[in-house]
Amino acid sequence: MCGAELKNLPEGVQRVAAELQRLGHPHLPQMLDDAARTAQQAADALGILVGQVAKSIIFRRKSDDAAVLVVTSGDRRVDEKKVEAHVGGKIGRADAEFVKSRTGFSIGGVSPVAHATPPVTLIDQDLLRFDVVWAAAGHPHGGVPPAPQRPAAPDGRSRGGRGASACGGHPRAPGGRMNAIDLLAVKAKDTSATGHFDPQSTEPVPSPCISVCRMTSDRSHCEGCFRTLDEIRAWSRADAPQRRAIWAQLLQRAGIAWPVPETEA
Repeated sequence: MCGAELKNLPEGVQRVAAELQRLGHPHLPQMLDDAARTAQQAADALGILVGQVAKSIIFRRKSDDAAVLVVTSGDRRVDEKKVEAHVGGKIGRADAEFVKSRTGFSIGGVSPVAHATPPVTLIDQDLLRFDVVWAAAGHPHGGVPPAPQRPAAPDGRSRGGRGASACGGHPRAPGGRMNAIDLLAVKAKDTSATGHFDPQSTEPVPSPCISVCRMTSDRSHCEGCFRTLDEIRAWSRADAPQRRAIWAQLLQRAGIAWPVPETEA
């Protein structure tokens, strides 16, 4: 993205882009076709697991009216008691006016970086389950592609160790870091649970992309989604039965059993 293109972007996205460049991030924000005001909407637009969306939630620390930023996985709920323990005081929900005045962003587009006023920051360790995560880029249509490092704090410093746990659990997420096959298996299970693998379904079948987009050394298939180049090229034009067939082939390559819906198990 060149400078001229950046000038045509919303002000918040330009601010995030400038900060990413200052921090040496290898990518610039990308604009999505549809607004993604929730983690699920962002995951659907990007073709990734909702847990791979790093959502930025703003709270207000009551003792000094400071903004508290919690960057957490999209499939987690923030435990406010844990946040209070980490920030040393009671917190309250932040309304739209508070969020806008302290971050410079509107709710639905809050980025983890480039805030108008530097916040007290917590980054949830559960984001480290994934090799790749995406975050908002200052606008509901903006997203930040991942860097190959662990998440960094808004001041550019990596939070050491495993980070702070400020969220409740999720029954689907195993402990520890997930590799590509683990992520693909979870996505296949989710796709099956929503009925998209039902032969009678005509709904668009979700992409198997998990944002690990590189080919194997022999270029036989993608290391993330296990599709061949031909299957990747065909995906956008494929109908529901063709997409289910691609899913079946890639799961076989990955050594993952075809997921059986719980009602049939």
